[in-house]
Amino acid sequence: MPEIKQPNPWYVGVVSGMASYIDSAAIVSNGTALVIYQKTIGTTALEIGILSGALTLCIALGAFSGGRLGDRYGRRKIFIITMAMVMVGTLLLALSSQFSFLLLGTVFVGLATGADLPVSLATISEAADDSNRGKIIGLSNLLWFAGICATMAISALVGGWGQWGAQLLYLHVGAVAAVLLALRWSLPESPMWLIAQKEKLSGKATIRAQKTTYSDLLRGKYLWPFIALCLFYMFTNLAANTGGQFGAYVAVNVVGITVEKNAWWNLLLMPVGVLSGLLFMKMVDTEKRMRVFIIGACFFAGGFFMPVLLRFSPVSWFCCLLFTAIGSGMAFEGIMKVWSQESFPTMLRATAQGAIVGMARLTCGILAFITPVLLDAGPVVLYTILSAVVASGMFIGWLCFHGKQRNEFSDEANMLTESASVPLPASAQTTTPN
Repeated sequence: MPEIKQPNPWYVGVVSGMASYIDSAAIVSNGTALVIYQKTIGTTALEIGILSGALTLCIALGAFSGGRLGDRYGRRKIFIITMAMVMVGTLLLALSSQFSFLLLGTVFVGLATGADLPVSLATISEAADDSNRGKIIGLSNLLWFAGICATMAISALVGGWGQWGAQLLYLHVGAVAAVLLALRWSLPESPMWLIAQKEKLSGKATIRAQKTTYSDLLRGKYLWPFIALCLFYMFTNLAANTGGQFGAYVAVNVVGITVEKNAWWNLLLMPVGVLSGLLFMKMVDTEKRMRVFIIGACFFAGGFFMPVLLRFSPVSWFCCLLFTAIGSGMAFEGIMKVWSQESFPTMLRATAQGAIVGMARLTCGILAFITPVLLDAGPVVLYTILSAVVASGMFIGWLCFHGKQRNEFSDEANMLTESASVPLPASAQTTTPN
């Protein structure tokens, strides 16, 4: 049998982790481009609402379906299809002016970006080992920041170009997807998934071959981490998403600063989030992981409470932005991705991740409908609730994961060694550059 040459795990981490770049770039580009379309091609407020809601809903549905499909049919097939869908969707959004085509393009982009994330994370985690898995997964968070920064930079450059500017925002996402499609084509299928699939088809009673259905997530040793991760990400993401969607509104109408100042403060603090993410990458694969998480959790929950404590002054708002930037890098999406990859076996890994992300995105979409009502009741009420919800999510995460580190890979590595003599399908024998 020819020697199988696996790509460098950091190479896999970048190529697969760009799912997070596509995710953030697509969401930010869509929000800006639709505003431009309103002024240039006559997209109505109702149509913008439908398109924005459709994107959120499709990302959630894509996460549910993509994770499951990735576990059933392989990671490589799904993350190639998703990039092709993003390309088609962004072309429809860039080149069409009819609402029906804009909606179809939004559905394509939403389903693809949602489906790509759990499959790509599973690919990363299965290419890495215990010494670098958390670091490489953490890299995806930095790529998420990069997607926002790149899109904001393009928006600043082309925002005044009219319809051309909106088209370039969408085409930027499509061009990145095209490059990723070419790079991902050379990636081999995950050897862990290939062996698990072979064992499943042959009827072997290994954990990775037999634990394959949604019902397996709801019983045994997988139930508690699955519930804990769903609640942790749902609660923390509710606050983060609300801050992202309605932060500018609160800054202008409650705090009393301008849109420009709020945008500059957010840009100024982005390097803080990056530095926090780099600290997370350095510590996540060490015994100091939980210590870093606890510090980040205090910053993240405390950040949403600062405007309540100091009554929505410019100082308290800046502290809110600063503290949440620090906390998000150390105790938010990055640690959720690491925990979810470590807590489930091969044939459940992407399924669980997709369900966790999908439920959080659906909950955020529902909350967005009632957030204006909560703001009318008073911003103090809203931010008190957000702070309490974040603190609850952080406590649930600590409660589940503060003891001995969960690591399904330790068992799978032993079984993988025992199965080393099993011939792998030809799709696993693709070679790629290190």
